[in-house]
Amino acid sequence: MSEGATVSESAFIEVDRVEKVFDVRRRTGFLRRELRRVRAVDSISFTVARGEMVGYIGPNGAGKSTTIKMLTGILTPSGGRLRVAGIDPSRERTRLAHRIGVVFGQRTTLWWDLPLIDSYRLMHRMYRIPDGRYRENLDRLVELLDLSALLEVPVRQLSLGQRMRGDIAAALLHDPEVLYLDEPTIGLDVVSKGRVREFLRELNTERGTTVLLTTHDLQDIEQLCSRVMVIDHGRLVYDGALAGLHEAGESERTLVVDLARELPPVDVGEAARVVKVDGPRQWLAFPAAASAAPLVARIAAEYPLVDLSVREPDIEAVIAKMLYSTGDAPQVPSDREASRETVVPAPGNS
Repeated sequence: MSEGATVSESAFIEVDRVEKVFDVRRRTGFLRRELRRVRAVDSISFTVARGEMVGYIGPNGAGKSTTIKMLTGILTPSGGRLRVAGIDPSRERTRLAHRIGVVFGQRTTLWWDLPLIDSYRLMHRMYRIPDGRYRENLDRLVELLDLSALLEVPVRQLSLGQRMRGDIAAALLHDPEVLYLDEPTIGLDVVSKGRVREFLRELNTERGTTVLLTTHDLQDIEQLCSRVMVIDHGRLVYDGALAGLHEAGESERTLVVDLARELPPVDVGEAARVVKVDGPRQWLAFPAAASAAPLVARIAAEYPLVDLSVREPDIEAVIAKMLYSTGDAPQVPSDREASRETVVPAPGNS
């Protein structure tokens, strides 16, 4: 759906020309201040259907967290219309809280000094979850997220990855219809990331939970989402399939190969290009939308391959390439920045 599209009445999440403006005061000299009005979200529109799993990505400061905070009722929009399950988040925040779950990356919803299980017991009472449903959900979440050894451990003693799994479980104890996830795999090792991704797939498939996922790990998006939305400078600049994003941004993945000895640059034709050689190690760039398997098989067959790894493209780089390829990249001075930030003399300035 394009940024200016009409919001569908049947959508589960509706965002119609929503904006958020913050007033920021800055000192510009002795007894002088300026009031800057910053548009964190600039007239964005989209809909999300019930049961859809959507990636919501963009560079730091693009407006992702601000959007989610408006969808949860934490922030009130400066303009436009928001509905989640037919509810206005800012007007009926308490009612909405029983239908949504939220995991805010580095900020925990757990009680810092209490054992993990005590946080869950408190949520049992806060959300008034029926006893049978609470026990069933807790047992299932503990098993799937591997939390059994952590239940009696105070939250402050958990690693970031352990706490993240604990937060995901806490967000799902009351069977929310919508789950907002901000960097759900941050701090997790490869095995734990796989478990969390598989869990989220099952949650979406079996229970039809609607998921809005923000992340800087493109593998999260590739493995979980069929649709991705990109926000940049507060504006929705892309809404579609991930393959289309890679195509628009001409993004590339990097295959790092370690050979048994130093050799001339690897020749695999048009499948990839060598961008760097350092002794027996070589870096090859290939289209992000392409599979690495044929490329790896060809190198293994023709060269003395010892080891390899694949590096995903950086989201900021993908977005930057996409903006330049479509002619939307900001110029200097930036018209887009000017549209986001308005300077107003602060009261009391001489």
